[in-house]
Amino acid sequence: MNTQSDLRTISTLLGDSLSKFAKLFQNEVDLAKAELGEKVQHVGWAVGFFAAGAILIIPALVMALFALSAALIAGGWSQPISYLVSAVVAAILAGVLFAVGMNRLDARNLAPRETMRQLEKDKDTVKEMVR
Repeated sequence: MNTQSDLRTISTLLGDSLSKFAKLFQNEVDLAKAELGEKVQHVGWAVGFFAAGAILIIPALVMALFALSAALIAGGWSQPISYLVSAVVAAILAGVLFAVGMNRLDARNLAPRETMRQLEKDKDTVKEMVR
C-alpha cells in the first residue's frame, strides 16, 4: 500500500514540475515576444533615421554642392572639375550617413539577450529539477 502512495506522490510531484515548467516556458515566450517587439521598434527608429536623413539632406546637399561648385569656378577651376569635386564630397557624406544607419542595425544590438540569458537559467533549473 505504501508503494502505491509513493507512486502517487512521485507522479504528483512530476506533474507539478511539468506544469511549472510549462508555465515557465510560456513566461519565456512572453518575454521573447516583448523583447523582440522592442527590437522591432529599435529597427523602426533606425529606418526612420535613414528616411529623415535622406529627406532632409537632399535639398541642403544640392544647394551646398552648387555653392561649392560656384566657389570653385569663381576661384578659377574648370566647371567639370568643380562639379566632380562636389560629387566626391556628396559621396563621402552619403557614406557617413549610411555607416551610421548600418551601425544602428548591427545584429548584436538586435539579439534578444535577456530572453537568451533567461532561457539558459531555465535550462539549468530544469536540469536541477530532473536530478
